[in-house]
Amino acid sequence: MEPRELSEPSPERVLESRRLYEGRVVNLRLDTVQLAGGWKTTREVVEHGDVVAVVPLLQGKDVLLVRQYRLPAAQTLLEVPAGGVDAGESIEEAAQRELGEECGQRADRLERLGGFYMSPGFCSEFAHVFLATQLRPVQARPEPDEDIAIVRLPLTEALRLVHQGEIRDGKSIIGLTWTWERIRDLTIE
Repeated sequence: MEPRELSEPSPERVLESRRLYEGRVVNLRLDTVQLAGGWKTTREVVEHGDVVAVVPLLQGKDVLLVRQYRLPAAQTLLEVPAGGVDAGESIEEAAQRELGEECGQRADRLERLGGFYMSPGFCSEFAHVFLATQLRPVQARPEPDEDIAIVRLPLTEALRLVHQGEIRDGKSIIGLTWTWERIRDLTIE
């Protein structure tokens, strides 16, 4: 069988859009769309604002992670610090705020490693991943609805936990992997 030539898919044309739910964190809408071939179908779309995920890297290549219970996953997960971008806030400001709230740190150096859609088949959420270095302590101020524990691990141990399936959060897996690729030959100050 010969490989078929791939062509650029056509955008779907939205014929109708209905808001089904409007919440504090997410909205849900139902779109009726027309596909390139004329077919009509519906798309359920979870609207979620941009988020930041921060990999705090200390001297010696240790990382700070947070352990917290996640109700949708029905388990406690080990993750990089992360959170939403507030209205009027830059992604860099959001990264610094989340780093301070969750880990009690501020980065003198903040580098954007990249970004990705969390689950583009149904959700608009886009994550911006940052590497935070040259850290200094500040007063930790977790949100009132966050019960978190800070965990310090060598980056290599965190990556081992990724490969063993013990770190199961997508933004953390991507952030830790991108951090390793970015710094494996660097000396961290």
